[in-house]
Parts: sequence; structure tokens; C-alpha cells
Amino acid sequence: MAATQEKATVSCTDAKSVSPDQPSLLRKAAGILQDLAVPSSDPAEDQRRNLAAMATLIRPVASLPEPSTHASTKGIPIMLRAQSSHPLDPLSAAEISVAVATVRAAGATPEVRDSMRFIEVVLLEPDKNVVALADAYFFPPFQPSLLPKMKGGPVIPSKLPPRKARLVVYNKQSNETSIWVVELSEVHAATRGGHHRGKVISSTVVPDVQPPMDAVEYAECEAVVKDFPPFREAMKKRGIEDMDLVMVDPWCVGYHSDSDAPSRRLAKPLIFCRTESDCPMENGYARPVEGIYVLVDMQNMVVVEFEDRKLVALPPVDPLRNYTAGQTRGGVDRSDVKPLHIVQPEGPSFRVNGHFVQWQKWNFRIGFTPREGLVIHSVAYIDGSRGRRPVAHRLSFVEMVVPYGDPNDPHYRKNAFDAGEDGLGKNAHSLKKGGDCLGCIKYFDAHFTNFTGGVETIENCVSLHEEDHGILWKHQDWRTGLAEVRRSRRLTVSFICTVANYEYGFFWHFYQDGKIEAEVKLTGILSLGALQHGEIRKYGTTIAPGLYAPVHQHFFVARMDMAVDCKPGETFNQVVEVDVKVEEPGKNNVHNNAFYGEEKLLRSELQAVRDCNPSSARHWIVRNTRTVNRTGQLTGYKLVPGSNCLPLAGSGAKVLRRAAFLEHNLWVTPFALDEMYPGGEFPNQNPCVGEGLATWVKQNRSLEETDIVLWYVFGVTHIPRLEDWPVMPVDRIGFMLMPHGFFNCSPAVDVPPSASDLDLKDSAGVAAKPVQTGLLAKL
Repeated sequence: MAATQEKATVSCTDAKSVSPDQPSLLRKAAGILQDLAVPSSDPAEDQRRNLAAMATLIRPVASLPEPSTHASTKGIPIMLRAQSSHPLDPLSAAEISVAVATVRAAGATPEVRDSMRFIEVVLLEPDKNVVALADAYFFPPFQPSLLPKMKGGPVIPSKLPPRKARLVVYNKQSNETSIWVVELSEVHAATRGGHHRGKVISSTVVPDVQPPMDAVEYAECEAVVKDFPPFREAMKKRGIEDMDLVMVDPWCVGYHSDSDAPSRRLAKPLIFCRTESDCPMENGYARPVEGIYVLVDMQNMVVVEFEDRKLVALPPVDPLRNYTAGQTRGGVDRSDVKPLHIVQPEGPSFRVNGHFVQWQKWNFRIGFTPREGLVIHSVAYIDGSRGRRPVAHRLSFVEMVVPYGDPNDPHYRKNAFDAGEDGLGKNAHSLKKGGDCLGCIKYFDAHFTNFTGGVETIENCVSLHEEDHGILWKHQDWRTGLAEVRRSRRLTVSFICTVANYEYGFFWHFYQDGKIEAEVKLTGILSLGALQHGEIRKYGTTIAPGLYAPVHQHFFVARMDMAVDCKPGETFNQVVEVDVKVEEPGKNNVHNNAFYGEEKLLRSELQAVRDCNPSSARHWIVRNTRTVNRTGQLTGYKLVPGSNCLPLAGSGAKVLRRAAFLEHNLWVTPFALDEMYPGGEFPNQNPCVGEGLATWVKQNRSLEETDIVLWYVFGVTHIPRLEDWPVMPVDRIGFMLMPHGFFNCSPAVDVPPSASDLDLKDSAGVAAKPVQTGLLAKL
């Protein structure tokens, strides 16, 4: 993933290497670095000033010495050469190319090398102490306070450990999946004659699994099915001979019986048919083809099972099926929508340096993976004299599952794991200004490997921008009529992906009052079924003649590696559950009005398998056991659920074999490097029962003073409406992370009045006149 330049963005200057010889130079460096942290009103002047200042510190170094084995006693040494990539930066296109070339060259035979298919190439994220070292001494804004103080001064290596890539490789010849780790070095050499400079650290074959499917496989599958003579004959029976009208959407088979075992790589496509072949935006999902059963061997790309089970007539052409401009209902778009411009004449309030983002008192790093999409690293809040206060190590959406509630074929098999079977990041969009986002926008590109090992780039994949969010706070004194009000602004980081018929937007919002909001926006086109004449199904909603939308649910899993007030290496967090209790009638409740919040410490993993309870306003607080606020209470951040649900599938449902994590809303585990995905790394055709979270928590590890990971499962039950057709208006779902005793008072009280308020006061020349309310007139 790479940052793209935009005029709206104020980019900080990368620090260069300096010599650590003179103590006076260190004092000078400290002063200059402090000056660099204070932006002026002119971004261009900032950059010129920063370059000039850093130039006084920079002295070329011909080579890097080996790290010293002795602690320095003459102050803090400054790095000898700036690292080109932060340890958490997503892999660059060059690094991906090097990793692929290194693995391919390690193939034992030409046949093995030719049959390699690259499912995923991602950064192998380093230990947290490496990240802390990088943030302390190698990358601006340089935060030495991240590391513990040592007698005689810290030992600072001359360079960081090499970055590593982790590759998931599928062998198309042997049907084997393997995981490779490659150490990257001198990656720039990849552009000179194609030489690779990586080193294979490990290679492991993972038995009895199937990795996620790839878009190349989907395209090949569609072509194979369309060319299959029995399929063409079945379509001819339904009045379709033009194969250009046919849409074949391959779906992973999931796991329903031994025939779905991962010994074969399988897909069961859904079939749809457009009405017009010359219309690129024709809504083909408006005409589902039912009664045809197809099973495709994706390894050898052949149809292995086919049956025309039931002749169901195609639904009649729906005149309301399309959604492009000029083709909506009535054929005429609204004419009374006036332009709405979002203008920031002085530019945005955020600053970006590579993938490091600073906005008001927040700072964090942006990452991206093919599976999760957007990842937020190293979230911290700058709290005045208390300095940088960590909140979370890593935030991301790690899985989503969409189970359907229609028991009829083929809908009962529709149990998509959109992250684990397809990849949210690989299906991301190139965002467009004016539609996907507004205002002064900073975009980031995303790089990933395609199936054959080439590098593909999604330009403008991640959006970073500010949004007005209504009133932040307000109070008017009823005696004087004087009022104070502040506008709320939030920083939004987002990406949007398409998985077959549905679109999903994933958003992280950062607020001025210390809140973090996770939000998913659902839109796109319903996955429909066909009805025979006069048929009605209670498991869905009739959308148009011969057309119905089955009921279904959407579930999302957010993984939050928390670090509330914990510096790197500290594990002082615990989780408390809070329920509101009603006081029993009696001497403590003589007026029968009393209620209170009751806390329960979740001491172990099995105790921490929890569900939402709106009737008791249940929420959970991650607290630091060693840090208190001014009242002596432990500082914390609380997880506040939004609307939510649990799976409606019965206990014996096949989908719950692979998605046992859906059965509860909250899971809590201590951090473990190999526990990243709630259903295990390879949910596709997984025959194991309860792999992932449901198995990990059986260890019942302690959660007292540890590195806490929250797994929050949230979902929506979708009973389709006619208003969801032909394209669904956005539905929103999510949750909040809110400070709870983290600050000594509201962190939003120092937000200044808006410019318009100040202009009104200035134009009056005097203090604002009190508002003469009716009550004041009586007084």
C-alpha cells in the first residue's frame, strides 16, 4: 500500500540520518525536532523550514557499522540512517515482487514453480518491541518515551531488523497449500533486471485446507460453465441461447458433508441472466436461474457434476430492475437537488507522513491487507502534560459471514465467509471524489499479488478525510441567555469493497471527545430467487412478479488488540462487564426509583464469552490496572454495542460448524501471534468443528493484567423490503469505543468556536447580547 500525493495533504518531511558524535548536536536535534512538531498556518513554509532545519543535522554516512554490544553512556544516540519503510507499512509493489520471485525460485522443479498460485502476500508484522523502537528513534515524530528508561541510557541498534513477507501459496498441480516466510533486503534491486534479494526463512505445507478463491478462478469458472454443453442445453430450455447474457457467480461450497472435503477445490455457482447484452450496467441479478445444479472442480477447472433438476421459468423482465441515471422508476431523475460543496479553504487539519497520521490529538498508522482490508495500527491520544497515551495496538475487521434463512436449494448453501473465502481487501474499490467521499481527501493506494504472482494496484483504495458531525456540545444559561456551542468534527478512514452482489463500506471514525467509532455500511443488490407462477415463500419477500429475496443475516467480527495506557511491553489491562441493576425495594430504595451499575471482572477466557443485553445497558470496559485518574479510579475505554443480533440458525446448522464464533457477541483472549481469524485461517471447505475462537478459549487463559484482545461480533437480520430494490439504500451498523475515566474531564472542552461564531462576535464589536427569552422578560 502506498500513499498518493494530493494538494490537500500536508506531508511531514522524512528525517534523515545524523551523526551522534557531539552532545551539543543532540541538544540541537532535540530543539529542532520539537520545532518540527509545531505546524504553522502555511504548509509549504512548514516543509521548507523542516528541510532547512534537518539539513543542519544531516551528515552522509558511507556505511552502517554493526550494532554496538555496549550501552551508550554519552546521551541518546541518533540513528545512523533512516529506514525507508516503517515496520508496519504495508508491503510495497517492489517488496511483493521480491517475495514472489524468492518463493518461485525456491521451487524444487520447473513444474512446481509453474504451478504456484499466489493467494496472499502480506507483511509479517514484527514484534511490538520492534515497532516501539522504530517509533522511538527511527521515524518521526520520534518518541523515546515509548521505551523504558535504562541505567546508562538505552542501547539503540544502528538499523531495524529486515522486513518479512508472509505468503500463502496454492499449488495447482498438487492441490497443496503452503505458507512461506521471506526476509526482504535490498528490495530496490527488483527493478534492476528482475534480480530478487529475498531469503526464504521457512516453508510449511498446511494439510487438508483450501485457501481463499481468486478473481482469476472466478472468471475461468464462468467461462467453463458457459462452454459446458449440458448447461447450454438447459439454458436453451429456458429460452436463452445467447451466453453473453448469462452471469455465473461462483460460490465456495462451504462444508455440508464429506463430499465438500478440502481434498478437492470446489465451487457451486449461482446463475443469473441479463435481459440486454449491450447494456454494461444491466442488473442481471433481477433474473435468477433456478433448478440447475453445477459443481466445478476449481483445481482442474472442469464441471464434475451437473443436473437440470427442475425447470423453473425465468422471472419476467422487471421494469424497475435498473438503477443507473435516467433508467430509474419513471425514467426521470430528480431535478431539485442543488449542489452541496464541502470546502476547506485552508486545507485539512490532519497531517500525513507516509502511513503515519496526525489529527488534532489523535495519531495512528494506516495498514492494509488483502484479507482484512483497512488496518489501524498504534492508536494513541496526545493528552497535554501526560503526553502520548496508547489506546490500541491494532484495529481491523477480520471476518464477515452471511448466512441465508431459506431451506430451499440453492439458498441453504449460501453461507459466505467474505473475508476468509474471498478477501475484503482484494475486492476493494478505487474511490471517487464526489461520490464515495467529499472534501479535502488523502488517498492511499493498495498493492497486492494476483493469482499468478503479478502485482496489482488499487489506486485511491483508502480514503482519509474530515467530516462535520453536527453539535459537539452546547449549553445556554437560562438566566443570561448566553450560550456556548461547538461543532463536532471527526476524522474518517475508510474503504469499500464489492463481494458479488453486495457492497460493504468499512469505516473508522475518530472524534474530538476521545471516541472511536467502527461502522459498516451495507448496500448493493439483493441475492434473489425465482418463484413459479402463484408460488409464495415465507422465507423471503416477494420483490416483483416471479422474484423474491430470501431472509438472511450479515455478521461482522472486529478484532481489537487493546493497549489502554500501556506502553510497549506493558500488559496491565483487564476487562470489566457492567450491567445496570435495579435496587430491590426496601430501606435502600424507599422511593422505588434506585438503580446502579454493577461491575464484574472477567478473569478468564471462558468467563469472558458474553452476549449483549440491551435491557441492562450492558457494556464492557478495558481498564489499566496501574493508572488512575484524578478521582483515583482506573483509567479505561469502554466498548458500547450498537444494534446487534445472534444467529437464527439452529444449533445443528452446518454454517455454525465453521462459524461457532457467531454464537456469542463478545470474546476476549490474551494476545497470541497465531490467533488472527475467528474461524481459523482457512475457513473455505473447513471440515473442523469450532476451529478458531471457540477452540482457543477452551484453554481458559487468565485475562488479569495481560495484553487484551477483544473480538466483537455484531450483525443485522435482513428481512428484505421492496424499498431495497433495485439497489439497497445504505444500512448502518457498528459500535463505539468510548473513554471511561480515561480523562479527568471532557477532552472536548478545548475545541474552539467555529469561525462563523467568531466572525459574528467580531462584527458586533462587543460581547454578544443576551437572548431575551420570555422567561427573562418575566424576571
